[in-house]
Amino acid sequence: MKDPLSTNGLLPAEDLFYLLGGPEKIKVLDATYGGVRGMSSYNAFLGERIEGAQFFDIDVVADQEAPLPHTIPSPEYFAECVSSMGISNDDHVVVYDQSGAYMASSRAWWLFRTFGHANVYVLEGGLQAWKAQGFQIASGPADAPATGTFKSSFRPELIVTQTDLLDNIDTGHMTVLDARPASRFEGRSPEPRPNMRAGHIPKSLSLPFMETLDPASAYFKSNDTLEQIFTRHELANDAKIAVSCGSGVTACTLALAIFKARGQEAAIYDGSWTEWGDEGAPTPVEVSA
Repeated sequence: MKDPLSTNGLLPAEDLFYLLGGPEKIKVLDATYGGVRGMSSYNAFLGERIEGAQFFDIDVVADQEAPLPHTIPSPEYFAECVSSMGISNDDHVVVYDQSGAYMASSRAWWLFRTFGHANVYVLEGGLQAWKAQGFQIASGPADAPATGTFKSSFRPELIVTQTDLLDNIDTGHMTVLDARPASRFEGRSPEPRPNMRAGHIPKSLSLPFMETLDPASAYFKSNDTLEQIFTRHELANDAKIAVSCGSGVTACTLALAIFKARGQEAAIYDGSWTEWGDEGAPTPVEVSA
């Protein structure tokens, strides 16, 4: 029988249901971010969730002193946060969200991998896929779990900085992808955040994360279709890939799509356009002709 955990980052709802009744140590996290069904992400979690899930807030599991939103925390703080969610290093972690576009669940997935935890998966199709199968939903306050024992092992190769990307303008040793909509990459649409320049990082390529998703469902496109997209963008299998977006969230969705199709890891520019595009930043900006 196929091992349901031998996947490239995604886990189908029926496999999670099977695993929750088996011997493996499975911990489930709801990483819903932003408004859902007219309510806050935490209230959406209280309204409906997978039984036993804990809430993972990317603005809480973040550097609280950083000037940029949901900045990656220290290894020690990450370990403290996820241990409080009942997670230990020998657990398999499954993350979902309620947005339908893998939004912050992919960010949580990237954080776990960056801090050395390979046994982390995103629920394919999110909570909607779980509900569509008729599996049980819980609501109300969540019980506090027993504290886990998690130790981080930082993987610096999964993150790039502004300095790295400034250097890349001269060296071109990385393929830099921009996951924002093409109109923002090209500088035709204004940025949603104030005091931002329009355009993109020089030497970067536009690959909007929504191109990897089936518009009629909450699922990624097939691996064959994703490979066609990556080939069209001349994304080599052996390339050092860095992904940027608005604030480091949807970049992780694109990184998950690459990992799903190829098993190829991509680094995330954590500051993304919020840092690079700031009017006061010492960074060059290009616009498309």
